[in-house]
Amino acid sequence: MSATDTKTDHDGRPTPMLADYCEAAHDAAKKLDRFNELLTTDASIAMTPKRCVWSLNKAKLYRYTPVVPEDQLKPVPLLLVFAIMNRPYVLDLRPGHSFVEYMLRHGYDVYLLDWGIPGPEDKDHQFDDYALEYLPRVVRKLKALTGKEQFSMLGWCLGALISTIYAALRPDDGLKNLVLLTAPLDFADKKVGGFVKWVSDPAFNADRIVETFGNVPGEMIDAGAKMLKLVENYLGTSVGLWERLDDPASVEAWHAMNTWVRDIIPMAGAAYPQLINEFYKENRLMEGTLAIRGEKVDLAQLRASVLNVIAEADHITPPCQSERIMKHIGGDDHTVLRVKGGHIGIMAGRGAEKNTWPHIDEWLAARSG
Repeated sequence: MSATDTKTDHDGRPTPMLADYCEAAHDAAKKLDRFNELLTTDASIAMTPKRCVWSLNKAKLYRYTPVVPEDQLKPVPLLLVFAIMNRPYVLDLRPGHSFVEYMLRHGYDVYLLDWGIPGPEDKDHQFDDYALEYLPRVVRKLKALTGKEQFSMLGWCLGALISTIYAALRPDDGLKNLVLLTAPLDFADKKVGGFVKWVSDPAFNADRIVETFGNVPGEMIDAGAKMLKLVENYLGTSVGLWERLDDPASVEAWHAMNTWVRDIIPMAGAAYPQLINEFYKENRLMEGTLAIRGEKVDLAQLRASVLNVIAEADHITPPCQSERIMKHIGGDDHTVLRVKGGHIGIMAGRGAEKNTWPHIDEWLAARSG
């Protein structure tokens, strides 16, 4: 009898032979190798063509190559501003699934501000610097390059916080449209859970963390975010990958997102206790007591049209931290868009190109003529 022959047990049922076991073991080993490869390698991401048109210290401004003729571009250019402790290429995650790529196809002149990776020499950077040193210079360069006096700005996460501060302090700089994505602005509710509950504990000393490390390690921030959903982030994503290894499209999407998640950068030292103390603990922006470089931030001075995109399942920025801003800003063109999904998923998840991107495009297109 050969190894490929079939034997039966005492009930007459077939039993696997050695060749079957060998084949199964070989398949499992191949699957495990592929699994480990995906966990430890980088996907090809941020592939949309662009060029650097401005830089200051570590920060760079990129212009993406338009895909429609220059004379057919929408008259109002779009500036993308992401958070200061993550890499901004999540906005251009992978070919075929890129917000940048989508907006280019719809005729926008798209620019991206990359804050860069802070070094030890940048440990004194605060939100004051981002809002009143970097952004005004970026805007001046944007206007010089485009010849346009008005522009739109999309801020995501802490990029939305910085954009809001800038928009309130420089309402006459030409900002026509402001899109806020999962914007952490209002920390009145200390019981909502997540970061605000943790850092509001008197025992949490942000200044001591900075005294110890200088810039706050990205690994510390990343661990804190993952601990908000401990099982899902540390176990669920890997289990999900294992179960979908035979689905190339799902694997490609997972690999791209994991590449971004693994690309951890620190947060400038002085910005961290400012975020914790002045925003999370004291809620100065919403209380009207925030001063940036000696200038009081009055939200009523923000006169741009505003689209506030809220992720209904956001555990990083719960909806209550974004909602109340609409009652305090000036102007009369305010829209709230609620999207099912989480902090990153509403813009970079599988449903983003159906549930989020078209609504942003529709809102902006009506105001970019």
